[in-house]
Amino acid sequence: MSTTSAQPDLLYSEEEEALRAAVRDLLTDHCDAPGVIARTESDAPHDREAWKALADGMGLAGLLIPEAHGGQGATHREVAVVLEELGRAVAPVPYLTSAVVATEALLSFPQSRLRSTGGTPMAADLLAELATGRRIGALAVALNIAPGAAYKVVRHEDGALHGELTGIADAAVADVLLVPADDGGLYAVDASAATLTPQVSLDLTRPLATVTLDRAPGRLLGDAEPAVRRALRAGAGLLASEQLGVAEWALTETVRYLKERKQFNRPVGGFQALKHRLAQLWLEVVNLRAAARNAADALAKDDDTAVAVAVAQAYAAPVAIHAAEEALQLHGGIGMTWEHPVHLYLKRAKADSIAYGTAGAHRAALAELVDLQAP
Repeated sequence: MSTTSAQPDLLYSEEEEALRAAVRDLLTDHCDAPGVIARTESDAPHDREAWKALADGMGLAGLLIPEAHGGQGATHREVAVVLEELGRAVAPVPYLTSAVVATEALLSFPQSRLRSTGGTPMAADLLAELATGRRIGALAVALNIAPGAAYKVVRHEDGALHGELTGIADAAVADVLLVPADDGGLYAVDASAATLTPQVSLDLTRPLATVTLDRAPGRLLGDAEPAVRRALRAGAGLLASEQLGVAEWALTETVRYLKERKQFNRPVGGFQALKHRLAQLWLEVVNLRAAARNAADALAKDDDTAVAVAVAQAYAAPVAIHAAEEALQLHGGIGMTWEHPVHLYLKRAKADSIAYGTAGAHRAALAELVDLQAP
């Protein structure tokens, strides 16, 4: 971790705003609400066309990957902007799981391992493949595991992997699984060598699966513990930006609806009680933006990341849930229908509230980090 403590700049740069506009335009074309809802009712919730446009067309899958390994060499700040827009669209694409979590796990390995030796594909080969988006990666650790927490591993025996892992996000669309084993190693396993069983998931746009390995071959990449810790920390920190996108959509759409909806021949949004509720929600969203931006900036600078991530996640989940619940209630009867997309946002907010650790787990971690123990 860096020992520098430069004042963070939480404002969006011109380049980041341009990136936001480009991603929003793309998602407007590919992830309209009726299309996302229709996908949740099908056996293929992932939007491969949207993923191809993001990854192949715009090169966003490789933002965190150095140019030497086929990526864009950008920072977590740019990735955070992308995730804000993906949250606003509840886009059913494996960006967080592949372009962030799986990628960060591979980037944890020393440069000496980021190359091929003896014709065996190593981390660099996988990074180059993930950078194009033509292959999708998934870290085979349950979505609810917080950074630094214990996680389940499989058995490595006779050169093969055996075991079952549950709650793996986006495993159904992954081409390669990064699997931790009981010998302390992290192995790359071709998804075709695993048996994937869908699990019931509240968030239908980010499906979960059980991964079963029975004598599955795996390529040793390196030590699992530092890779998983780094991957989950980045996932938790940047998840806050996705939660910010969810909350911003809920607030924006609710304000728009209340300006249009009339009761007693006047806009509903003019009622004082509703103004107060929306003003309170606006303050919460603004504070969430600051926390999410601070986490992304800390990850980009590798400066005090543990505290920044814990603060962001301790705050993000309650705000995103509150925003989605207010949107559902204030949209009235139409908000309760399946055709209206607000239910997608509430489910995403609820599911995100336990992803990479609950708010309570992050508060407990923060207390320990700043030496503020409970009485």
